[in-house]
Amino acid sequence: MKTIISGEQIVKSFGAGDEQVRVLDGVSVEIGEGEFVSVMGPSGSGKSTLMYALSGMDGIDSGWIRFDGRDLSSLREQELADLRRTRMGFVFQQPTLLKNLNLLDNIILPSMRDNRKNAAALVEKARALMKKTGIAELEKRDTAQVSGGQLQRAGICRALMGSPRVIFGDEPTGALNSAAAAEIMELLAGINAEGTTVVLVTHDAKVAARTGRILFMHDGQIVSELRLPQSGSAEDRIKTVALRMQELGI
Repeated sequence: MKTIISGEQIVKSFGAGDEQVRVLDGVSVEIGEGEFVSVMGPSGSGKSTLMYALSGMDGIDSGWIRFDGRDLSSLREQELADLRRTRMGFVFQQPTLLKNLNLLDNIILPSMRDNRKNAAALVEKARALMKKTGIAELEKRDTAQVSGGQLQRAGICRALMGSPRVIFGDEPTGALNSAAAAEIMELLAGINAEGTTVVLVTHDAKVAARTGRILFMHDGQIVSELRLPQSGSAEDRIKTVALRMQELGI
């Protein structure tokens, strides 16, 4: 399996002097192309910081990170922004959609920078994604006129507009009820099955159990890893994750 994201001895601290806190403490990680990976850990363990570092959204103090063979530390800020816009997609706990735009326009907006002359093609692609994610009939709705699960589907559509190599998700189901969360995970699993690498930060054993590999973090380090079998029931996978969490005190 080709490695798409790798990091070695990643260190990241916040604060200064006596108040400095090392949030990532020598983390090394590899993520293969097409993998479905989740990162778990207690609050303050460094899981979200690791995701932001691996995506180039946040710089690091030392170590190195490569995305598809490119050393992120060697890229200028504009090059990093271009890389994130064209090769990565992001789904957050609270979709960052503009209230004054309808869902379709929100989905299209980030892609307009590179495709102003192809607005019709963007609309066509956005509508295809909305149909695929089950929100085709909502394209003219404002953000206040749809549910949280529907907003998250729109966020996923927006993340897919650039045909990214990797989708990063920071607690993408954290603000949803169990039924909506299950639907979002089904969507992400389908996206992964089509070949897109997916990396999620989550605290939910049910969410992590849908992924193929789990990285467990504590005090800024990856302290355990769990590969989940593709066979077996969902209940068995959840029990396996919950047991490892109990063993690690997470």
